[in-house]
Amino acid sequence: MTPETTYKIGLIFNANKVYDRQIIEGIGSYLQSSKINWNVFLEEDCVARVNSLDSWQVDGIIADFDNPRIVNAVTNRNLPCVGLGSSFSNIDEYPNAHYIATDNHAVIELAFKHLKDKGIKSFAFYGIKHNESHKWARERMKSFEQISVREGFSYSIFLGGETRPASWSSDMQNLSVWIKSLPKQTGIIAVTDARARHCIEACMNLGIEVPDNISVVGIDDDDIARNLCRISLSSVSQGCVAMGMKAAQIMHQQLTAKYKLKSFKRILVPPSGLQERQSTDFKSFKDPHVVQAMFFIRQNATKGIKVQQVLDFVGVSRSNLEHKFQFECNCTIHAEIHRVKLVEACKLLQESNDSLKAVASKAGYPSVQYMYAIFKKHFEKTPNEYRFEHQSKRQSD
Repeated sequence: MTPETTYKIGLIFNANKVYDRQIIEGIGSYLQSSKINWNVFLEEDCVARVNSLDSWQVDGIIADFDNPRIVNAVTNRNLPCVGLGSSFSNIDEYPNAHYIATDNHAVIELAFKHLKDKGIKSFAFYGIKHNESHKWARERMKSFEQISVREGFSYSIFLGGETRPASWSSDMQNLSVWIKSLPKQTGIIAVTDARARHCIEACMNLGIEVPDNISVVGIDDDDIARNLCRISLSSVSQGCVAMGMKAAQIMHQQLTAKYKLKSFKRILVPPSGLQERQSTDFKSFKDPHVVQAMFFIRQNATKGIKVQQVLDFVGVSRSNLEHKFQFECNCTIHAEIHRVKLVEACKLLQESNDSLKAVASKAGYPSVQYMYAIFKKHFEKTPNEYRFEHQSKRQSD
């Protein structure tokens, strides 16, 4: 049996971008599952460079095509290549190469529907000023406009500049002015998670409650941006891992004689889902005291707060706030504090391998024994039984 030919494949990606990191993960998944014989070349600092391509001596290139310089450098070589990047409403903008694209319209559609289903009636979009390397941002803005008009909702758009130290203060000031101009209970779709974080920071500095007055959803499900947010961020997960796997498959086909491709493939990959978190946990409360109370509870329930601390924050009597709470939320303040703690405990049991002691502490319970009693009461299960059931289900899915 003749051994399979070994090919050297160059990857041109910027691993500072979560988008590129996830695509690289998908390429790796294809290599592991298919057992193909590739030597992969990726510069050690994972920065997308094209100046030294002639010295690479590779048999094929897989690259992020959102940068026009990379498109020109790669497609002008007589080498098999696969590009990945933005989808385009104008088909003439696609490169002359095999190309795997994020379905930008589907990404925005998913974010918009999520906010609409929450009862949002006013929408906004926070994007990036246009340039040749940010065509994907322009496409997302265009989709946002189209969907807003189609659905018959009012909307606002703000385009921020590049994030630079010299202009950071003025950029955030301009963003804050725009956010202050938005109607209450507006849903903002940010073009990336990093931009969504800017919105949340501006709202916190302005004293605007998130999500009760402004809801925010990002794009990327970027763990770095998410962990830097003071409020957990809802975000659309792009299908980047699937894109990477498809790109590697097409490269494999190009390099294998019996699968020679006669025409360029263009494939749109839809988002893989939307991760709902606190930034869009919106309920349409009318009373401003209830809005303030819910905001404080969401921020502090897991810190072990009591009802009195909520009353002190809102600045009204217990009888007054309890009456309003019952009317709008159909529960007591005490019950809402416990609900938020239970939701956090369930999330930690489902998604982490933290010890029960750590879960109880992070969820705001005074002891593991107290958490056991709560789970027995609500689910007729121990925390361990709850974790096993839900983690087994996720693995089977």
